[in-house]
Amino acid sequence: MNNINVIAFTHKNLEVNNIGLLHIGDEQLSERLHALKNSLSIDEIMFLSTCNRVEFVLVTQDFVDKSYIQNFLSTLYSDFEAELLHHFVNLAQHFEGTEAVTHMLRVATSIDSMVVGEREIITQVRSAFENCRTLGLTGDTIRILMRHTIETAKKVYTHTAIATNPVSIVSLAYNKLRDTAFPLDSRILFVGAGSTNTTFSKFLLKHGFTNFTIFNRSLANAEKLAAEIGGKAHLLSDLTKHNKGFDILITCTGSEEAIITKEIYEALLQGDSHKKVIVDLAIPCDTAPEVIEQFNVKHISVSDLKEISEINLQRRIQEVHHVQEMLDAALTEFNKIYRERQVEVAMRAVPEKVREIRATAQDVFAKDLEALDPKATEVLEKMMAFMEKKYLSVPMKMAKEILVQH
Repeated sequence: MNNINVIAFTHKNLEVNNIGLLHIGDEQLSERLHALKNSLSIDEIMFLSTCNRVEFVLVTQDFVDKSYIQNFLSTLYSDFEAELLHHFVNLAQHFEGTEAVTHMLRVATSIDSMVVGEREIITQVRSAFENCRTLGLTGDTIRILMRHTIETAKKVYTHTAIATNPVSIVSLAYNKLRDTAFPLDSRILFVGAGSTNTTFSKFLLKHGFTNFTIFNRSLANAEKLAAEIGGKAHLLSDLTKHNKGFDILITCTGSEEAIITKEIYEALLQGDSHKKVIVDLAIPCDTAPEVIEQFNVKHISVSDLKEISEINLQRRIQEVHHVQEMLDAALTEFNKIYRERQVEVAMRAVPEKVREIRATAQDVFAKDLEALDPKATEVLEKMMAFMEKKYLSVPMKMAKEILVQH
């Protein structure tokens, strides 16, 4: 199992804005990860990126140490300057073997999250795996790991209170927004129509806000969200043409560059000097630093929510202990599943070998077989088929029993 590794960058050891520098857009993911696999002879790889973590699950026969991580990151992020690359290499978390499995179980069950108990992470893990599987980046080992991880997470959310009265990033952001005391008829601009902004918009609608305008790269997705919340939809490219003002701007896109630049923000203001609120839940931030520095803005970002999440963790600490007990049992179960799978993989060649032996025997005893009458030949064929089937199943069963005993 030591060939399973996780290289992780999370809110625990990095500022979330810095984590965002490691994000890879969907349009580049296949090309860059396939190139990485070929360059470093990686058997399988999966990429997970959320608002507070970027992680790589990889299966490799190579020994993963600091030198390997240096090579890994320099190959994948060839545009990084030496100082930035050195920064990430030094702060990378590395998990190997059972520690890697345990880490993924903790991630999917949210006890390693910034907001303990948020259910979104299980969907994010599943989506990351499905995406990488579709791109041909994963294989058998990551498949059984993710299947077991997701099944375990479902059990945890069903049989514990870890997600009771959940406090998500969106609800934390809303609480911060509510403290600004903006009225319910505030003009709200959404930049991006992904899952985070969709959840946020429905949260605001539930609490009485009604004036929504959505800008998104895909007009169809913007129109879909607008229909659900009673808003107006526009292309993101038309953002600078918006001339109806705004009070609150909520942005969350997958862009690697700032969406809300100084020039765009000035165009949106239309000369209005009143204080505005920007809720930026993107990683990296969609808002350019000069917008926050030079304008009358109340800025809410993922970084601001980290301190609140620590309080949330303290409230749920007893339930975390319960979850950990379940994860210990899940790790033991995965060890068994993994070892049994290794036996199955190792014995894939056995059926072909048995068929070769059978064919050789038929050649050796060809004359004797020809002397048999049809009924005897039929009985012999049935007997050989029966023995062939048992010859495959018995050693497989014995090998699995030996593994369980050890």
